[in-house]
Amino acid sequence: MALIKSKSFFTFLMILVALLGTAVGGTVHKVGDSKGWTMMGVDYEAWASSRTFKVGDSLVFEYNNEYHDVTQVTPNDFELCEPSNPLATYQTGSDMIKLTKPGVQNFICGVPGHCDVGQKLQIHVLPASLGPVAAPVPRPVRSPSSLSSPPLADSPVNNAPQYQMGPSPAPHSSASTSRVWIGFCSLFLLLSLIVFV
Repeated sequence: MALIKSKSFFTFLMILVALLGTAVGGTVHKVGDSKGWTMMGVDYEAWASSRTFKVGDSLVFEYNNEYHDVTQVTPNDFELCEPSNPLATYQTGSDMIKLTKPGVQNFICGVPGHCDVGQKLQIHVLPASLGPVAAPVPRPVRSPSSLSSPPLADSPVNNAPQYQMGPSPAPHSSASTSRVWIGFCSLFLLLSLIVFV
């Protein structure tokens, strides 16, 4: 009886791991890569533009907390490099910030002068799942001379909606690939246990 309970528990555990392996997520982005959060040698605008940020991802700020901090601010305070009215302040030297909502997120170093020399980061966070999007293309503006003659009502060119594909989805990161791999391996182990036990 104890063997049956332990096999049931183990099976339950494997199902849980399989489900969590594919559901737990988000990419972890180390701000500034190997240089971290510093006031010299990193172009944070270029760093951010080379990545795709989604709800569920995390930012990791690594820095010397004797000389820096991470201050989350409004877009206006970001432009002004103004840390006096922060949305949040982090000071551990190794801060992980979970991205929980889509939109623009702004971070600066609150130490006077650091933001002014470029220690600031603005990112655009996308919803958790965003694939290619078809958007209507605006019709061309008609010149005043073309306003006098109405378009042909039966013309399919004038009546058909026009669409343009949006940007293709970002390539899969190694983090998302590893989550899928963990989920697949967990599912394989689970099926093996069911078949062989």
